[in-house]
Amino acid sequence: MLQKINNKILNLFLSSYYKKLKGIDFLGKVHFKATPVIFKHQEARIVIGKNTLINSSKKKYHINMYSACKLLADRPQAEIIIGENCRIHGTCIHAVKKIQIGNNCLIAANTNIIDSNGHILAMDHPIDRLTIADEGKPVIIEDNVWIGSNVTILGGTIIREGAVIMAGSVVKGEVPAKSIYGTDSFKVIKQYG
Repeated sequence: MLQKINNKILNLFLSSYYKKLKGIDFLGKVHFKATPVIFKHQEARIVIGKNTLINSSKKKYHINMYSACKLLADRPQAEIIIGENCRIHGTCIHAVKKIQIGNNCLIAANTNIIDSNGHILAMDHPIDRLTIADEGKPVIIEDNVWIGSNVTILGGTIIREGAVIMAGSVVKGEVPAKSIYGTDSFKVIKQYG
């Protein structure tokens, strides 16, 4: 009972705090379990749809969760857009350009969704990696996608409607709708419909 009361107080506090910040929009009630890390550039934008859960609590979660959820939009015009009725657990979402997550998505703990490598490749002058950031490529995750634990989703990725990403996968490129993606070879395992 005390835990439920504490969680309601935390939700009220976090919701009212984030709603006051310019460029953070909740399109209805957003549910928080424990405190996430949310940071954005003053010209960036974070939008979260109604009835979405941002879970940073290890309690009652079925696997180890290594850290709180982190939503980071740290460059001008960076966007994180999360749809309605999603459940996001212990995940880092870092946008320098755009990360868009559809409705009804399940994202398991320890997932990293990043639209940038952080540094340029610079094979002709590798020392430039230390000082020059790359531009990033948008990540689009469509509706009804299920992402297993410990997944890394890289810039330029599109995961189509209803796809399942197996735990431990690294995802780059396009994943077809209603497919299962993963294993050691990181390819489409089975295509449905």
